[in-house]
Amino acid sequence: MKAIEEIPLVDTHEHLQSEEDRIKGPCDPIALFLSHYLSTDFLVAGMEPEDLEKLRNPRVSLEEKWDAFARFWDLCKNTGYGRVLKIALRDLYGESEITLESIKRITSKMKELHKPGFYRHVIKERANIEVCIVDVGRLDVDRELFAPVIRFDDYINLRSIDDLRRIEERSRMSIHSLEDLVKALKASFERAKNLIVGIKTGLAYRRPLFYEKTSFNEAEKAFNRIRGGQGGVLAFDEVKPLQDFLMHKLLSLAESYGLPVQIHTGLQEGTWNKLTNSDPSLLINLFQEYRGVCFDVFHAGYPYSRELGALAKQFPNVYVDLCWMHAISPEAAKRILSEWLDLLPSNKILAFGGDYIFVEGTYGHSRIARENVTMVLSEKVDSGALDIEEAVSIAHRILKENAENLFLKKRPCTSPTLYA
Repeated sequence: MKAIEEIPLVDTHEHLQSEEDRIKGPCDPIALFLSHYLSTDFLVAGMEPEDLEKLRNPRVSLEEKWDAFARFWDLCKNTGYGRVLKIALRDLYGESEITLESIKRITSKMKELHKPGFYRHVIKERANIEVCIVDVGRLDVDRELFAPVIRFDDYINLRSIDDLRRIEERSRMSIHSLEDLVKALKASFERAKNLIVGIKTGLAYRRPLFYEKTSFNEAEKAFNRIRGGQGGVLAFDEVKPLQDFLMHKLLSLAESYGLPVQIHTGLQEGTWNKLTNSDPSLLINLFQEYRGVCFDVFHAGYPYSRELGALAKQFPNVYVDLCWMHAISPEAAKRILSEWLDLLPSNKILAFGGDYIFVEGTYGHSRIARENVTMVLSEKVDSGALDIEEAVSIAHRILKENAENLFLKKRPCTSPTLYA
């Protein structure tokens, strides 16, 4: 369906470095490609971490890197991450395969493209992305291309006095009590609330997603152990009551100001993490408690995608997001999207977020997402489940309108049934 190609995407999630930093950086395609995602494939294929760091080092010559890169590229080019890269190199740099000579040509072409307007060219002109919602830890972004979310994970993931000192620096406040800490969180939130389109949390990389409702006294005991510390890191069980208490405070703030909350669930980037920490079912109590918060649940919850679909079927305030998923596994993303379209109202699904550090990854991922949406909807038209007009309308919703409504129009997450 050609109509799907013409839809300007609202990209729900990116980590793109600023164009200025990208242009100032070295033109080293191998270091760039291994700055994100593909590096994990290399590691799980057996590359030693120190060899990966050598490939990421722009001071090491291409010739010194090539044999190791070529050996592991051959093992990994079949993955979704490999496919994203191949599409980007084909369309943006005119190279159909990765060889020593093609990497040299790509390096030269990168040097030509590294000038102001590079991001606009790739994001707007080539990928046809209207805006990217970015999680980059700062608010000074190009507002024609990006809309920022911000994290308050450092407030929640408190484990030591050093962590507390960093929060004092961020909040510009001295923190001597739990009351002070809550005030600091509120003050930081107040400064950011009119500059952001939502809140992001990625704490499933560090702890389970189950945040119990804890009392002030329980949280205060944990805070006092941290405040009286001498630099040691407390065990998770010791600080969990405080962390849980603070997450509930943060969600209360999000609810008060009508800001959506993006939550990492499912697969974690990198190696040696604990997948069960990020099961979206662990969030049920938060969905129930904060009915006025729109929860944008990331990465299809993969591999818990069916559980996530069932949660969105039960909770009006839960939205399912395929960001990163088309790169993790294009085939799995198609199956998940097809099932979700049978299961859920079409306003509940967000079909694309690139989730890349480098803009070529955003482009390649967007191409796979468009192809997947086209194939899934075409299959439903062929089967008689949808007609063409219905399919195009759904494509507009899941690729653009749903994300616009959730993030850019700042509608409160309420409905007549939410408070029944």
